[in-house]
Amino acid sequence: MDERAGSTIKYGGEGVPERPLGRSIKRGLACRCPNCGDGRLFRAFLKPVDHCAVCGEDYRPQRADDLPAYLVIVVVGHVLMTGYLLTDMLWRVSPFVHMAIWIPLAVLTAIATVQPIKGGVIGLQWAYRMHGFANQEPDRSDPSA
Repeated sequence: MDERAGSTIKYGGEGVPERPLGRSIKRGLACRCPNCGDGRLFRAFLKPVDHCAVCGEDYRPQRADDLPAYLVIVVVGHVLMTGYLLTDMLWRVSPFVHMAIWIPLAVLTAIATVQPIKGGVIGLQWAYRMHGFANQEPDRSDPSA
């Protein structure tokens, strides 16, 4: 099966192309279009493109909001706190030395990870057809939908 063509699954009663979650998130983490994997996902540091230049996928519906920031806090906080605790057990140094080391490291790590994490969140939303990413919206006039 061609990875780009995908298979069809039932979604809202209509057969639509499958959007594999892992592949979509991985492409988002690489700051690439979750649909084709070739187009750029960002036009600026945290500003997604309106449309993919390669496949034309519309990214205006994305609503990443605060989730990327929360995930950055969790990831950076756990990694750096582990590093801080391990170095504090090995070398007893002044709190000012720790601040001089860990605060800049936290800022740089957060800046380095926020764009890929936001791309992964956009890939997750695209794969699950959230916030208008569905190719066909359900018919709102039909009460059974």
